[in-house]
Amino acid sequence: MSIQENYNNIKDQLPATVQLVAVSKTHPISAIQEVYELGQKVFGENKVQELTEKYPLLPKDIEWHLIGHLQTNKVKYIAEFIDTIQSVDSEKLLNEINKEAAKYNRKINVLLQIKIAEEETKFGFEIEEARNLFQKFVNGEFSNVEITGLMGMATFTEDENQVRKEFKILKDLFDDLNKTKPLQTLSMGMSDDFPIAIECGANSVRVGSAIFGRRDYSQS
Repeated sequence: MSIQENYNNIKDQLPATVQLVAVSKTHPISAIQEVYELGQKVFGENKVQELTEKYPLLPKDIEWHLIGHLQTNKVKYIAEFIDTIQSVDSEKLLNEINKEAAKYNRKINVLLQIKIAEEETKFGFEIEEARNLFQKFVNGEFSNVEITGLMGMATFTEDENQVRKEFKILKDLFDDLNKTKPLQTLSMGMSDDFPIAIECGANSVRVGSAIFGRRDYSQS
């Protein structure tokens, strides 16, 4: 299937209330432009270097999301233009984002990445760490960031019950924090599991290969 057919197929599966983040990592400018021209305005990238190379070459009304692990020393390269950093996994990183956003007199939207998967390789806060950090934000710390929600990745497994269980952990935390200060975004679900994520309450999904096809690793 073509990119256009893939994109339309995904859009047909998403309720109007669910945001699609088209994950364009490792894909060329031409493919991103094609999806943009189909009406997609929100794109996600994993790596700062790739994002900073693509940003100048694409329309300026694209809303860029950084969805991969972010090192503190790389924040300065994207602070001027990034809309949302979905992968905030430490207080140190949040402090750095806050500092760099202040230099541009702007607020950067962030999602706290929560470790819900059983795999050791996944980044993210433990539940109580996230609660404590969110309370600091509510109390007025981090004035140049806006914690708008949570992000998480389920274990890569064919066991749908486990995936549901992990997504439910994230949804429960989202609902709980939402009572303290309203949150907007619950980002969970990728190409393989986004229907389950939506079923479990996601209102933002990160879909790459199901739109763009297999990644072109020569671009990475």
